[in-house]
Amino acid sequence: QVQFVESGGGLVQPGGSLKLYCAAPQDISLATLAWYRQAPGNQRELVARILKGGAQEYADSVKGRFMLSIDIFKRTLNLQMNSLKPEDTAVYYCNSPTTPRDWGQGTQVTVSS
Repeated sequence: QVQFVESGGGLVQPGGSLKLYCAAPQDISLATLAWYRQAPGNQRELVARILKGGAQEYADSVKGRFMLSIDIFKRTLNLQMNSLKPEDTAVYYCNSPTTPRDWGQGTQVTVSS
């Protein structure tokens, strides 16, 4: 059973922007989730997450370019990605860092001219 549904990916030119969306099961607090990504040949890495108290943590490679937000009406954890670079190309996933569940299909982000 798919637990998370990621969407919003696509093909974008370097310097462009995309916004990703993570729909989570009703029994999970969106504030406990994180975004991950996996590029071909690489291990999955944590990109951004919300910490206790509401602070946000970002991988060094995306600091200042990516931003998390929660849409309480749509119940999604969103990832706004700006100033995209070719090295941001990956499949993006969401999951809980502390109590992981089955991974969703992810959403492909390709940054290329």
